[in-house]
Amino acid sequence: QVQLVESGGGLVQPGGSLRLSCVASGFTVSNSWMYWIRQAPGKGLEWISSIATSDGRTLYADSVKGRFTMSRDNAKNTLYLQMNNLKPADTARYYCARDPGGINRGQGTQVTVSS
Repeated sequence: QVQLVESGGGLVQPGGSLRLSCVASGFTVSNSWMYWIRQAPGKGLEWISSIATSDGRTLYADSVKGRFTMSRDNAKNTLYLQMNNLKPADTARYYCARDPGGINRGQGTQVTVSS
């Protein structure tokens, strides 16, 4: 059974950092393109980053480029999203997913950036 379980969210002040984790089961993350997406209150799903299967190269949305870093631990079958210099506009529920549209995603973890 394919499952994605995110964790690591919370309340953080502007300028702060968080690291999100996504533990996968039922498939191997290194064999799939994987994605982080988010949904802000009252808005649709937004793709924010991808990691490739073969060489692990990453892609980012302009809104997070230079602040967020996506990575993968193949031994743990886990994805990470390091988020630095967080802004109130980053407040959202964050999901890891097997597709950029978020059809196959986990339950998400809430990130709130507020002073």
